[in-house]
Amino acid sequence: MRIESLKLKNFKAFKNAEMKNVPGMCVLVGANGTGKSTLFSVFGFLKDALSENVHVALTRLGGSRGFREVRSRDTDGAIEIEIKFREKQSTPLITYSLAINEENGSPVVERETLQYRRGSSGRPWRFLHFEKGHGIAVTNEMDQVTDEEQLNREEQTLRSPDILAVKGLAQFARFPAVMVLGQLIENWHVSNFHIQRARVEPEAGYAEHLSREGENLALVTEYLYKQHPKTFDAILDKLKRRVPGVSRVDAKTTEEGRVLLRFQDGAFHDPFLARHVSDGTIKMFAYLVLLHDPRPHPLLCIEEPENQLYPKLLVELAEEFREYANRGGQVLISTHSPDFLNAANIDEVFWLVKEKGYTTIRRALDDDQIKTYMAEGDQMGYLWKQGFFTGADPL
Repeated sequence: MRIESLKLKNFKAFKNAEMKNVPGMCVLVGANGTGKSTLFSVFGFLKDALSENVHVALTRLGGSRGFREVRSRDTDGAIEIEIKFREKQSTPLITYSLAINEENGSPVVERETLQYRRGSSGRPWRFLHFEKGHGIAVTNEMDQVTDEEQLNREEQTLRSPDILAVKGLAQFARFPAVMVLGQLIENWHVSNFHIQRARVEPEAGYAEHLSREGENLALVTEYLYKQHPKTFDAILDKLKRRVPGVSRVDAKTTEEGRVLLRFQDGAFHDPFLARHVSDGTIKMFAYLVLLHDPRPHPLLCIEEPENQLYPKLLVELAEEFREYANRGGQVLISTHSPDFLNAANIDEVFWLVKEKGYTTIRRALDDDQIKTYMAEGDQMGYLWKQGFFTGADPL
């Protein structure tokens, strides 16, 4: 299920911004402070709101000021998020929209809707519509209905107006359309990988997916080694080619119940523990583990993957992000690296521009000058360095 467009209103730096035709692999560039991290935080915010509630999600994002810090400065009205997505080109376009406002100092879900458009025209069918904790949801399977009059709508009231209807109703199989959306958001992965967190020696346990900060890297390594040996061998082969000397990686459980991540250098008899290997080695291994996940996340957000990595490795890494997207996991990446950008196609690149305090989103494919240079054999990273991304250069 891939995102096709994202529209934001009154969300931090994005007073009124829209991102259309989002590809499977999407690369974002822009000067510091233009809102690349903020764009990713939209997905983290929705995931937090789904697992907790809107109040908690706003506090995590905006601190003690919550709603007032998240809403764009010098604006009024609701914070609005609209996401359009579909499974494939032949399936209906799905639109999820959310408006959050404040009443008596507390945030409320002013409006939340989920609707499906079957064709290229005509009025979409609304499968969910809630306002301030009360509304309706459809109990039909989407592909079992041929006429809007066949939709079975059920009224529901939530416990609190700061709870997403998707959170409340996605637990029930009788609301299949809502359940699919809830599962989609729940499985998004917004990476905030910390190398030092990945060096820890966790207690013995079980983990199939790399966590947000990477502290369970040893557990996921153990899982892949035991349950997906071919995948693990592929990861190790790529790591050997990119990090000189590495011949083996494993996870060992100690008598105290700790799991040690170990890297073997072929020149030495004893392996090195994760806390003693280089930052670049840890990061490359973690990315390979993340990108070879047997069950890709439907959305993966990565900030500045170039940090701590040798520049020549970035072309291969970009291709692996693209392969991940082709396997079914959409990828959004922010970067400041011309080397990484050189590996991107013109339809994969967007840039952010800040004007009069607010950010807009531009698409490289819509710029005639960039299209012409790319057609003549130029590369995206060089064009960016030379200032052809209008408004993206802070100097």
